[in-house]
Amino acid sequence: MKILIAGGAGYIGGTVARILLAQGHAITVFDNLCHSKRSAVAENATFIEGDIANRPLIEETLREGRFDGVMNFAALIEAGESMKHPEIYFRNNTAATLTLLEAMLATGHDRLVFSSTAACYGEPEKTPILEDAKLQPTNPYGESKLLVEHMLRWMNLIHGFKYASLRYFNVAGAIEGYGEAHEPESHLIPLILDVALGKRSNIKIFGRDYPTKDGTCIRDYIHVRDLAEAHLLALAALSDTRSRLIYNIGNGQGFSVLEVIESVRRVTGKPIPIEECERRPGDPAVLVAGSAKIKEELGWTPRFAELDQIVASAWDWHQKRYA
Repeated sequence: MKILIAGGAGYIGGTVARILLAQGHAITVFDNLCHSKRSAVAENATFIEGDIANRPLIEETLREGRFDGVMNFAALIEAGESMKHPEIYFRNNTAATLTLLEAMLATGHDRLVFSSTAACYGEPEKTPILEDAKLQPTNPYGESKLLVEHMLRWMNLIHGFKYASLRYFNVAGAIEGYGEAHEPESHLIPLILDVALGKRSNIKIFGRDYPTKDGTCIRDYIHVRDLAEAHLLALAALSDTRSRLIYNIGNGQGFSVLEVIESVRRVTGKPIPIEECERRPGDPAVLVAGSAKIKEELGWTPRFAELDQIVASAWDWHQKRYA
């Protein structure tokens, strides 16, 4: 297949691009490199530097490429930052995606896999969270993604637009030769690994008074390779008979911040000093996925479900990255 990957120079998009290329697909990466580098683009992928908010450029790319499907990973992802600058998130995540959808409709492209988020749920009423749970984001980042889901629903109903919206939980780990390299970095596991490498003096824990087993937030960690496989299955399903798919992508297991720190200590053999800080606004206490739906409908199963497995793959990448 010929596939356009918006945001394909990022962590998740770059992983998906590499796996698709290895399977023999033709990949075009479209990325503005605002939080990445040209070197992050997969070898053998066609690269176009641009923003999906640039209607003429994205439309020209689609017309010339005639793609079998589009995957959209292009977005800002920092929940904390969104609580300070919500307007940036609605402009970059919601409005820019609308431009992409308009360009797809104008050029006859009707298959999209959308990178959504568990932040659409906000503070859940019960866990694990199922796809039919209430959608009540606690931060503008989650709201910006949920607004896209609303747009996609109407595009599907009115234009027959086919889409899969994958609500990620916490993505971590690495494939051979490629892993997390956000600039700046804000995700928990690579930040702790920075401490293990001596690049940071300690890891900050934001809140020790949550209603959890040890007072720290609990999250569901999914290996990036397992997440990538879910995207491939979703795109294939859209090429078949299904037209509107919404799935949670997670392990179904919850690990607290302190448990993740302990895992890094086990894997690396390094002491990890901590610094306790106040809660960050907009952080739900517990986010754990119920992913039975995609398992039953598409046959997806996470192969790297153990936390130490995920951390070990990230640690291997992290050491090579800074070697």
